Amino acid sequence: MMATTHAFVGLVFAAAVAVVAPVDAGTVAIAAILGGLFPDFDVCATHRKTLHFPVYYWVFAVPVAVLAVLVPTTATVAAAVFLLGAGAHALSDHLGGGLSARPWERRARRAVYSHYHGRWLEPRRWVAYDGSPGDLALSAVLAIPALFVFEGAVRTIVVVMLLVSIGYAVFRRYFASVGERVLEGPGSGRSDGSNE
Repeated sequence: MMATTHAFVGLVFAAAVAVVAPVDAGTVAIAAILGGLFPDFDVCATHRKTLHFPVYYWVFAVPVAVLAVLVPTTATVAAAVFLLGAGAHALSDHLGGGLSARPWERRARRAVYSHYHGRWLEPRRWVAYDGSPGDLALSAVLAIPALFVFEGAVRTIVVVMLLVSIGYAVFRRYFASVGERVLEGPGSGRSDGSNE
């Protein structure tokens, strides 16, 4: 899934909180966006392994969410939505097309690394690939609660993320071709994700 789709998942948690809890909605929304994006900060290390914990995020997210329900302060709620967003991101990468420059070719066998299981999980392909039409549609649907609940800067951020999502989806396959030429050099021809 696109990074923006992951951020919108986090915002769904934040929107639910904003409707029922009297805390700083803007701060909670930013925490949700950052939580949804956080696992992908490992793109400079071992992507989908270094900061992706499809099991372990939940070990922390569940008790922190319970604490946030019992003691709903801005800090506890922000921590809860951050961890829920990060956990949902890492887990949902298992549902995508896999870790590959061209996931639509369905050759990748790695989706996300599970430290709990000690192995790479295979892609389920419920969402064909990041930037696919299905991913864009999911992103748009997940953005709806945030558009209705939040105002001001948060709503502007949501609209900008939607525009980025559309642009990425339109040019996704082009980006793969350009990326291969830049990273692999001419004549390498490897696009199956086998080196990832």
